[in-house]
Amino acid sequence: MSQLQSLLYESLILTKHVENAALLRIKDTKVAASTPGFNVQPQQAHMLIDAFKNSSLTRKEGLYFQNLGYKCVRADAQSIYGKYMDQGLVVVKTKTYVLVATYREGMFPSVCVEAVEKLGDYFKTKGK
Repeated sequence: MSQLQSLLYESLILTKHVENAALLRIKDTKVAASTPGFNVQPQQAHMLIDAFKNSSLTRKEGLYFQNLGYKCVRADAQSIYGKYMDQGLVVVKTKTYVLVATYREGMFPSVCVEAVEKLGDYFKTKGK
């Protein structure tokens, strides 16, 4: 397990309120790290990164990710939150990365959001 994968696991998965997570590099839209079994396709990575370029459109139209249409509940220059029934998507942008995480039914969305935002803040303080 790489250092970035360990960071995703320890910071997010161990909360028991994040189902899956990935770290996408903005410059080349490649997956820098992800939790086991969470495969973000190149076009999905590109779409998530581009969603920050026009947050008002993202807020209006939502996001289609991993075969689910997420209704956008927040979209600004730093964070995007989406909801599909009892599942959700949290996307946070830093200088170098876009961090994406999901939660499922039975998990607390607020804990997922807090954990993802906190990890995003960690990368921001590191200049990444």
